[in-house]
Amino acid sequence: MNRLGQSHSSAQGIADLAPAERKQRRKERLMAILTVGLPTISAHIFQLNTLLSAPSVDLRKVSKIIRSDPSMSAQLLRMCNSALFGLRRRVLSIEEASVLMGTERLRTLVLTCSVMEFTNKQLPEEQVQEFWQHSFMTGMLSERIAKWIEYSQHEQAYLGGLLHDVGLLPLLVVATEEKDWESEAPVRIRGGSLEEEKAHFGLNHCEVGRSIGTSWNFFPSFIDIFEHHHHPESSSRDPHLVGIVAAADHFSETHAPAAPSEAAIPESPEPAPDDDFFSLCFPRLDAQDRSELTEMLENEYLHLLPLMEFNKPTAAKPERQHA
Repeated sequence: MNRLGQSHSSAQGIADLAPAERKQRRKERLMAILTVGLPTISAHIFQLNTLLSAPSVDLRKVSKIIRSDPSMSAQLLRMCNSALFGLRRRVLSIEEASVLMGTERLRTLVLTCSVMEFTNKQLPEEQVQEFWQHSFMTGMLSERIAKWIEYSQHEQAYLGGLLHDVGLLPLLVVATEEKDWESEAPVRIRGGSLEEEKAHFGLNHCEVGRSIGTSWNFFPSFIDIFEHHHHPESSSRDPHLVGIVAAADHFSETHAPAAPSEAAIPESPEPAPDDDFFSLCFPRLDAQDRSELTEMLENEYLHLLPLMEFNKPTAAKPERQHA
């Protein structure tokens, strides 16, 4: 019996069910993950969030807590020593890395590591890497858009972009469990439609994301992102923030290089024009502004793409720290 309360043999039995029963079984599996299978946020995560939210941050206490978490320590050092920071020397100290990272990005890292605890145990490594590459690209482009349209909460845009697809993770888990014995054609999870997801799993990743956001007590604006990043016109809490993340997600998705298995498929459909979707994200921008936004994103995307390779979270072992 695995930690989510389902044996492999009972999961495998779905192959013998009728399509409607398979859909219901997948939905039940998703609900089980949402109710008992999500990683709990440990006490030190709450401690870090409290410390990093204070007007005056005590980096000594922050560094002490981070040092107690090997995975978080490894990710902090990995990111600070990546091409994104462009440092000429290697950072070996948690304290120095914490200063370089900044409080908002440290908060992002804290939440990311909590989500990684789930992905690294439940999904194949290559799938985890693909997920996080898209997530980090969306986060970085969200931050760029926020600055471009003069939205003041740059870091909130980055964090929202980083975590926007959190609802995909349980769907990927269910699809992975079925991979070896599912006889029907697999549903496209990334690049597919919300309707296809709903028809296959009984829930789409935006609905699942809303449930996760509520369960983890995220800010309402983030729950809005999780739920409406494919339909920003439906946003009710922070349309500006949702529009930013939705535009970054759309651009990252439609401009992503094709995976090797997809590259051989002939006559793949062209991505929807950016301008059509951007008009939903930013209804106050005129056509010229949207054209300039697209040009900016094209330049930023080309600049960031080589750097994303250094920014894939892994379960790497932390480097030895000096006392």
